[in-house]
Amino acid sequence: MNALFVCSRNQWRSPTAEEIYKQRDGINARSRGTNRSARRKVTLQDIQWAERIFVMESQHKQRLLANFRLAISPHGIHVLDIPDQYLFMDPELVAMIQSAVDPLLAN
Repeated sequence: MNALFVCSRNQWRSPTAEEIYKQRDGINARSRGTNRSARRKVTLQDIQWAERIFVMESQHKQRLLANFRLAISPHGIHVLDIPDQYLFMDPELVAMIQSAVDPLLAN
């Protein structure tokens, strides 16, 4: 399964999620950002590649829908509600991501 994780700058949250899930069998993980200044900015190719899209905040969902409306279903985006207050691989961030994403992957 191809999982795309999205935050604003692709600096802390989505790269943490990518790091967690790229270690799991059966999951191909990528992380991207929605801002112009993102380390790796989300593209149409990323959207087309993804089978599941996980965004950290509802604003990320809105940006994806605005930019890729024809290529994406609003029901195909999962909002994790994880605020931008953690550093890369912060143990609390890892726990929040896993508790939000794992049940969605089980379905």
